[in-house]
Amino acid sequence: MKWTQALKEYENYQRIERGLSQNTIANYSLDILKLMKWMDSNEINASPEHISEETIQEFIYQIAREVNPRSQSRIISGLRGFFNYLIFEEYRKTNPLELIESPKLGRKLPDTLSEVEIDCIISEIDLSTPEGERNRTILETLYGCGLRVSELINLKISDLFFEEGFIKVTGKGDKQRFVPIASSTMKYLKIYLSEIRVHLPIQSVAKDTVFLNRRGKGLSRAMIFTIVKNLTEKAGIHKTVSPHTFRHSFATHLLENGADLRAIQQMLGHESITTTEIYTHIDKSHLSKAINQFHPRK
Repeated sequence: MKWTQALKEYENYQRIERGLSQNTIANYSLDILKLMKWMDSNEINASPEHISEETIQEFIYQIAREVNPRSQSRIISGLRGFFNYLIFEEYRKTNPLELIESPKLGRKLPDTLSEVEIDCIISEIDLSTPEGERNRTILETLYGCGLRVSELINLKISDLFFEEGFIKVTGKGDKQRFVPIASSTMKYLKIYLSEIRVHLPIQSVAKDTVFLNRRGKGLSRAMIFTIVKNLTEKAGIHKTVSPHTFRHSFATHLLENGADLRAIQQMLGHESITTTEIYTHIDKSHLSKAINQFHPRK
């Protein structure tokens, strides 16, 4: 079996059998492509069925000198999943990464913004332009609903249930969830839809897409990152801020103000509560409040 064939079959398996998003599949494929490129540059001729543990170890040793431990751990995990798939399909009997340990990582806490910083970033938007009104609505929706970038750019008008106070979000693996929408976020969405979006030359493929560019097409992930980066720089905030930072801030501020962790898990679309629990490490003040409020020996 050739590597290109194995990679293609693995991508089809991830898409059809596991229901993973295209972005997730692309990230897994990148790890395998790095191994393929390294083999070519070192003139190593070994098929996916027969590549040895020693060869994989040599590759891991090489990348350990080029990338940080977090990236190294992700590559090891990606390759381990690929070879597990080959075992599942009976192309191999063993996984060459079975005895290779990932580097020990400390738990990385996500960057967050304060409410003041979020207001500061939004205040830098030029609201005299149609794009400015759109950008304000984008940031208010990211922060107000805790969306991922992919969820934001794929949000549909038919997913907005204003009367019920919810929006339907399609997350990772095409899993859908309903997220409550605050009245302020709803207000900005209504303004954008009724006063800005209606005047765009909307393309047929984007008729149901909420956020559009000036040509009437859906926005790209890169565009959302650019909008956030430029506004953060204008606001003079010296943090690593991305669209995902607004999602982290959404969860952190809810927790700080007393929201239930399970409710936050559902709104974020996390499969496991352990993923959501990372936010309990950011600000522990709510833990003291819980003791003082609920413990009989307070």
